[in-house]
Amino acid sequence: MKLARVDEMRELDRRATAEFGISEDLLMENAGQAVCSVILQELGILGNRFVVLCGGGNNGGDGLVIARKIHSNGGEVRVFLLDDEDRFRGAARRNFEIVSRMRLQASRVDSIEPVIAEVLHADGIVDAVFGTGLVREVEGIYRDVIQLINMSPGIVFSVDVPSGINGATGEVMGVAVRADYTVTFGLPKIGNMLYPGHDHCGELYVSHISFPPELYDSDAIKAEINAPLELPERVRDSHKGTYGKTLFIAGSSGYLGAPYFAALSFLRAGGGLSYLAAPGSICPLVASKGSEIVAVPQSETSSGSIAFTNKDELLALCRTVDMVVIGPGLSLDNEAQELVREIVARVDTPLLIDGDGITAVAEHPTIVRDRQGGTILTPHPGEMARIARMEISEITRNKVDVVQRTAEELNAIVVLKGAHSLVGCPDRRVFLNVTGNPGMATAGSGDVLTGTIAAMYGLGLSLEDAARMGVFIHGFAGDVAAVDKGEDGMTAQDILESLPETMKMYRDNSAEISENLYESIFTV
Repeated sequence: MKLARVDEMRELDRRATAEFGISEDLLMENAGQAVCSVILQELGILGNRFVVLCGGGNNGGDGLVIARKIHSNGGEVRVFLLDDEDRFRGAARRNFEIVSRMRLQASRVDSIEPVIAEVLHADGIVDAVFGTGLVREVEGIYRDVIQLINMSPGIVFSVDVPSGINGATGEVMGVAVRADYTVTFGLPKIGNMLYPGHDHCGELYVSHISFPPELYDSDAIKAEINAPLELPERVRDSHKGTYGKTLFIAGSSGYLGAPYFAALSFLRAGGGLSYLAAPGSICPLVASKGSEIVAVPQSETSSGSIAFTNKDELLALCRTVDMVVIGPGLSLDNEAQELVREIVARVDTPLLIDGDGITAVAEHPTIVRDRQGGTILTPHPGEMARIARMEISEITRNKVDVVQRTAEELNAIVVLKGAHSLVGCPDRRVFLNVTGNPGMATAGSGDVLTGTIAAMYGLGLSLEDAARMGVFIHGFAGDVAAVDKGEDGMTAQDILESLPETMKMYRDNSAEISENLYESIFTV
C-alpha cells in the first residue's frame, strides 16, 4: 500500500474533484461514514454516549458528519467546537448548518471546564480537532483537550491522524492524542506510520473515500509499505555456490561479535558460502563460534585492525565472489578506513557497506556515487547524519525525505535502520518496513541484518529486493525470537538462531504471514 505525504494528499483531493467530479461534500461524507463504520465494528453506537471534539477546518467538518451519523444511528452525542464556527468553509460549513438543525447538542467552548465531565463519562470520543496540516506546537485549550482525552476511560477514535501528530513526519507537536483507533483517508500518511506517530494511532484503518485506484496507486507516489516478496525456490540440483558466495571484510581486535554475526547470519538465512576476511588474531576466536565460516586471515595493524597491505589480495578476492560486505566491526583505524575507500572505489562487485565502512565513505560520497556495481548502505541514524551532513534531530524529523535524497544522490540503496526501517532506492522509491520489535534494539542486531540482506541476494533476488526482504526477514526473525525469549534481554544471537525457523515459516505460509501478522493497516 502506498503512503502519502501531506502535500500529496492535498493534490489527490484536488484531482479527485477536478478530474473525476468527486465533490468535496462527497469526500467528507465518505470520510465520516468510514469512521462510523469503525465505531460500529469496534464499539457500537446504539445506546452509547459519545463526545465529538471538532476543530475549525475540514477535520472538524469530518467530525460533524460523524456526529450526525452517530445521532441518526441511536447514539447519544455531544459536540464541542474548539474554534469559532465562522472558520468552517465549504463542505465543513454545510455540515455545520445541517448539524445546527438537528436535535443534538453542539456548543462552542473556549475553556476546558464544560468538556471535562462529558469526556470522562463518554463511552466513545471522536478526536476531530486537528488534521494532517499541524506544524506548530499545540497550546491553549487544544492542549488541555488532548490531555483530557488521554485521561478518559472511553474508546478514542481519531480522524485522519491523532490530533497533535505532525502528519508529514510523525512528530508529537508538544502533546498528542493516544487513540485506540485511527481512521485515515485516501492513503495512510507518513505521520501515521513513522514513530512516534504510529504509536499514537492504535489500530489503523484507511478508507479510500471513493478515490479511484489510478489516483491512490499512482507511480508518482514514491513511498509505500514494504510488502514481503516471493523467495526463489531452493532447487534439488544445487550446491553451496548456487546460493551465493559473499566475502565479509570485517572485524578488529576490539570487535569480534560484528564479523561473526554478519558472516554466520548469511548462512543461517539461506546463503551458500561465507568468507570472512578478518585480522588473523581474531579468526580462531570467530571460527570457534562459527566453524561454517571460511576464514581468510589478514595482516593487521598494531591496533588490531586489517592492515592496508592486504589491499591487493582483497581486491582479487572481491572479484571472485557474488557480493562483498565491508565494515562491520572494522574499527576507525586509519589504515582500515583507507582500505575501505580503496575497495569501494575499485571493485565492481555488488557491495554492502555497513558500520565503520559507512564512516570511511561518508566524507567521500563520489566514490560511492561513481561505482559501476550496485551498492547498499545500512546506516543507523548517527551514521546517516554523517552521510547526509545533517543533525540526527533533523533526520528524525525528515526521515523519508532524507532517505530519498541520499539514495538518489549516491545512486545507492539506503537502509535507514530503526523502528519501521526505511529502504530507499535511487529512483526515489522508499519502502517502510513493519516487522520487528523493541527487543531488537541490541548490540549486533544490525550485523545480523547485514548478513540477512546478503543472503537474500545469494538466494537470487535483485539487489533492491534483497534489501527489502532482508529487512523484512530480519524483523520477522526478531518477532519469532520474541515469542520464546520476550523483548527484554533479547540478543543478536537470539535473532540469528531464529533465522532458519523464520525462513521456514515464511516459505510455508508467506501469504498468511503477510496478511495476518503484518497487515498493519485495515481497509474500510
